[in-house]
Amino acid sequence: MKKIAFILYISFCVNILLAQKPVSIKPRILISTDIGGSDPDDNQSMTHLLMYNEKFNIEGLVSSPSYGNGSKEEIFRMIDLYEKDLPKLIQHQSDLATPSYLRSITKQGRHGNAPYIGYTASTEGSNWIIKCAKKKSKQPLWVLGWGGLEDVAQALHDAPEIAEKIRIYWIGGPNKKWSANSYAYIVEHFPNLWFIEVNASYYGFFSNSNALDSVKSSDYYNKYIQAAGFLGKDFKNYYKGDVKMGDTPSLLYMMDGDPNNPLRESWGGSFDKTNHSSRVVFNRLTNITDTVAFCSVVEFHLRGPEINIPTDSVCFWMETTYKNSVQKWSGYYLGNGEYAIKYVPKQAETLHYKFNSTIPNFPIQEGTLVVENLWPGKPNATDFRLGNNWYTDKAEATLFDGKIQGGKTIQKWRHDILLDWAKRWEWLK
Repeated sequence: MKKIAFILYISFCVNILLAQKPVSIKPRILISTDIGGSDPDDNQSMTHLLMYNEKFNIEGLVSSPSYGNGSKEEIFRMIDLYEKDLPKLIQHQSDLATPSYLRSITKQGRHGNAPYIGYTASTEGSNWIIKCAKKKSKQPLWVLGWGGLEDVAQALHDAPEIAEKIRIYWIGGPNKKWSANSYAYIVEHFPNLWFIEVNASYYGFFSNSNALDSVKSSDYYNKYIQAAGFLGKDFKNYYKGDVKMGDTPSLLYMMDGDPNNPLRESWGGSFDKTNHSSRVVFNRLTNITDTVAFCSVVEFHLRGPEINIPTDSVCFWMETTYKNSVQKWSGYYLGNGEYAIKYVPKQAETLHYKFNSTIPNFPIQEGTLVVENLWPGKPNATDFRLGNNWYTDKAEATLFDGKIQGGKTIQKWRHDILLDWAKRWEWLK
């Protein structure tokens, strides 16, 4: 009888253990950011990261400004603010990273976007990505992309074996526009990479669509951040304190649930597999009858005079208009009188463009292209073909947040996320 009772007791204990959820493991992350560049939302997201850094094993903070004047000095400045607030933060969360450690893993990556080929020369940042990826670990290294992909592309080019050791969550959209060449290199040469490409969903975090009054971007600062330490005072410098934090969904994804399952619901979104990345090649000017999906890689190939300059040299540009200002995108010489440019439209629109150059007899031409609001759009014969681990924004109409594809997969959690953050701001008051 005692033996039977003992067996039943053991069986009961085993069942209890099996019913318990496994202990969560801090994910290994490396941030690639264009902080200090043209968009201050990276500063807001860095503030969020610093205040929640005990959630992660942070292995790198890499400055990768494909556009603008970002630098690692701006990361250091944010760490300095964090250091001043740390005495209050550690009263509530004791295992936060030390400022000296965070400085030691801060590295400078490439300034400016990559040429047509997609890579150039190694940087301190790209070498650090390789070093971290090659560490012995049972976990993958998650590279969270807040800016361009130049340093990621360079790291993959220099050490292609790391492709099996890293996983990427990339905030694309406008960043894809600036990083068209490095993105194209990655997707063409590493189609089996584990990659979450977020071109639209992240907008749901700051769209304010149906936002409750308690977490509206316009007054969140006054309600929760004002007078909250050095980080809080600094926060007012970005969008006058309005909460954008377009890169924060990458952190939220790692904080909430199992990051190895992108199909699940999480604070950082829910995603679908995709077997192609839209790429459309034109050997002519386009017109109003030509359509592409937003965030497609659009390649224009032009014929012109044969000139004696190195291949992959910038020698012409494509002019577009954005918010009443002219933007210029670099075009390259491929040799033998062939010119080419990769361009990524970031939003639905009727795009008017012009090709121009100072090269004598270069054909100055103008065209039009219609951009549709659904990614990756209908398949094309020239698409990049992908493996089994590429994920992107959900395309169901019911998950659009207004015009934002997949926006509701993140917008629905905004209230919980920002109220959770409000508790931490209280620590600094």
